[in-house]
Amino acid sequence: MCSLSCVAFGLDLSVAPKMADAAAAKLMKKPVIWMQGQGCTGCSSSLLSSINPGPEKLLLELLSVRFHPTIMAAAGEQAVQSWEECVAEGNYLLVLEGSIPTRDPRFCTVEGQPFGELFKKAAANADLVIAAGSCACYGGIPRAGITGAVGAQDALKDTKVLNLPSCPVKPDRLISTILYYLGHNELPRLDNDGRPVAYYRYVLHDSCHRRLHYERGEFLSDWNDPKTSDWCLYNKGCKGKETFTNCSSYWWNDGVSYCGAVGSPCSGCSQPKFYEEFSPLFANPEEVK
Repeated sequence: MCSLSCVAFGLDLSVAPKMADAAAAKLMKKPVIWMQGQGCTGCSSSLLSSINPGPEKLLLELLSVRFHPTIMAAAGEQAVQSWEECVAEGNYLLVLEGSIPTRDPRFCTVEGQPFGELFKKAAANADLVIAAGSCACYGGIPRAGITGAVGAQDALKDTKVLNLPSCPVKPDRLISTILYYLGHNELPRLDNDGRPVAYYRYVLHDSCHRRLHYERGEFLSDWNDPKTSDWCLYNKGCKGKETFTNCSSYWWNDGVSYCGAVGSPCSGCSQPKFYEEFSPLFANPEEVK
């Protein structure tokens, strides 16, 4: 994994052993608090579906997860106590999954307390705040609703947040970025939206395997026509021309596939405009304009 991190961030592979040693030393000390706001738990499911490394290695070796509502054995008062003790100790990584409501705190509460206040309390003692997934970064799908949903950066304002948008979060991005931070004691280079440049430097359109069909003016119109199944999906709502992500270069599930490879147009889920400003997702962009 450290070797993959070096490749992703443009480092010499000779750095990998040193990075692994430094990360291993800090992983023993760095607990992780994973908090869930308004979301579908898809980012947790994505993390637990990781193949290399698998969930057992993630949870038992790479990460010291002190609090995670979905996977922890404790519940109720015991879970709250674990969270409170970890926050009081400080020196942890805070991961947010899901968005934070701002119009009324009752839209998301934990043990009768507004989730937004609990998140800010945890962020105050965290070494690093990571927004995992589109909802946690920019509000995502809940932002299109009535709750006034925002991401971590908008909620915290003066706190530096590392954004890893996509719906759901891509496990290798999350783990590689954490290992980089622990190994170098600094963040990788970020773009203007708080995303690691290594993963969000180019638009998906640049490396899409359907790009040649775009240049030829061959656009899919009939989903059921096998002769055109590999044609460009732009007229079906693809947002790849304005979506910064490496999905088309580094496929999901240990290189098995990604949205465009199975016939689904890019929804632009790594962009701040997702979901509200990209909706309807499967409409021809020219017709929507």
